[in-house]
Amino acid sequence: MILILTPEFLTICRLAPDAPLPQWAQANSFFSITRTPDELSLIVPDADVPADITAERGWRAFKVAGQLDFALTGILASLVAPLAEAGIPIFALSTYDTDYILVKAERLTQAIIALTHAGHHCE
Repeated sequence: MILILTPEFLTICRLAPDAPLPQWAQANSFFSITRTPDELSLIVPDADVPADITAERGWRAFKVAGQLDFALTGILASLVAPLAEAGIPIFALSTYDTDYILVKAERLTQAIIALTHAGHHCE
């Protein structure tokens, strides 16, 4: 599988479930928003996140290249398994077209090695 490393350093944020969607969360071309009864979760570039927000900073994202058919199985498993074996925590994000795997920036080199050894191509 071809994985494209996105250029941004990302932050995963947690806001109250009834919080309004902040304008800063929509200020870039890459952002993800999930609202549940328990939280408003945002993934945005590090530079866009105010200092007073509950957040986990310093993530990098691998994007699975191309559009994935909904009938495909095992895509995430093929990515997560080698990272888990290498002891690398991940945060998974799926969109309509594809999947993203986020790893902490300080573990990026290890993640690339693990994914490459598992047969994936990281660009």
